[in-house]
Amino acid sequence: MAEQQAGRGGEIARTVGRIGLGAVLAFAGTSHLTFAREEFQAQVPPWIPLDEDLVVLGSGVVEIALGTALAVAPARHRAKVGWTAAAFFVAIFPGNVSQYLTHTDAFGLDTDAKRLARLPFQAGLVAWALWGTGAWRDHRRRRRDAR
Repeated sequence: MAEQQAGRGGEIARTVGRIGLGAVLAFAGTSHLTFAREEFQAQVPPWIPLDEDLVVLGSGVVEIALGTALAVAPARHRAKVGWTAAAFFVAIFPGNVSQYLTHTDAFGLDTDAKRLARLPFQAGLVAWALWGTGAWRDHRRRRRDAR
């Protein structure tokens, strides 16, 4: 009985985490399309051969879609959504690195120390996506069952 309650508590926490991350992504995506558009343009690496505004708009749409998927995907698809969100966080990480390397101010990150301190948080977003969707747990279970 206690194990079941602990398991339910873990699942509730995971659900809250997944929906919370979905809300964060949907909000961030909306801000890409509206009030923070210029701030996000400052993070597009100069080596990206696309218009900065196009990159910001496209990534905003992807964030809204991922946020929505995190919140409403049926259980059988959640692990895939988690891996997709994690891959997205990895894919946009060069923008954060570029902001540091090019000394670009945006989002209150107006010193190299602040820009550098921000970088490790991307790993937290990857972990949040994998934990909140059960993707990492599912991966470990499959590996264990394959042995």
